[in-house]
Amino acid sequence: MSGVPVAPRLEVVEYTDPLCPWAWGSEPTFRRLRQALEGRARWRRVYCILFDDDDDPAPDLAAETAWYARYVEEIGAHTRAPYAARLSRVAASSWPSSLVAKAAEAQGEKVAARALRRLRETVFVLGEPADTLDLALGAVRDVPGLDPDRLVSDAASKSVREAVVADRAEARRPVPEVLAPPPGDTPHPGAAKETDDGTGLRYALPTVLVRGEAGYRAVPGWRPYDEYAAAVEELSPGLMAPVRPGPAGEVLRHHRTLTEPERTALVCGPWPPPDAVRTDTANGPLWLCPSEAETHPATRPATTPAR
Repeated sequence: MSGVPVAPRLEVVEYTDPLCPWAWGSEPTFRRLRQALEGRARWRRVYCILFDDDDDPAPDLAAETAWYARYVEEIGAHTRAPYAARLSRVAASSWPSSLVAKAAEAQGEKVAARALRRLRETVFVLGEPADTLDLALGAVRDVPGLDPDRLVSDAASKSVREAVVADRAEARRPVPEVLAPPPGDTPHPGAAKETDDGTGLRYALPTVLVRGEAGYRAVPGWRPYDEYAAAVEELSPGLMAPVRPGPAGEVLRHHRTLTEPERTALVCGPWPPPDAVRTDTANGPLWLCPSEAETHPATRPATTPAR
């Protein structure tokens, strides 16, 4: 396309987990950043396994769930991201959702992004984390463009498990720049975390690593858009495309679901679109385009058309 700079070898690595509340709260910023870099850089997600299979079970599951629900609520106060009115439990494992998210990548970036979004929404909208393989597969079964039979096969494959094992290992080799809290005023500065088994460190979630021919830049924790844009600009000046808010209906159809912070960051003009479907959470609504609402788990009991 004329006028578009030729992309240098730039990679954006997102260290994440489908069930991480800080990663969920970073979605407005990351959606904007992905739009600015679409076709200009490679975006790679690394699934870090926040809830591991060998974690010790809590002695009091109800108390643990109550504590974690308060923790998510505190994070939501900073990020303004939705959280469920009732959390059924703390996720037993991140492996099932990570395997499904990784398997979906074989079906293209658009399908993979939609599948990951559904997995995030299981815990932060529905309060039912996709922490078994059946739950994770069920959450994404109706994602537009997804081949569910292929996903079942791929998610159970040796190659996908090995890819997530490699992700987990990569996440436990943090770069030196994130070993101490970086400067900046944020409730989640993103210094590397000690692993639950005490054997080392892992990236705080989310952390973004921008890699180019001139080196790399780490942006850990919950950060404003400008910090990510500055990291890209330092390595590849002029690479990013300008991102302007778009018409409500067009943006909602593109992203399928929008939170209020995403709507604020990405949409211009009157809101909501007349055919948008609203589902309420304990921290604001999730907006769905009509075709997404037809199959989304949040709308199965009832749908509330926007007024």
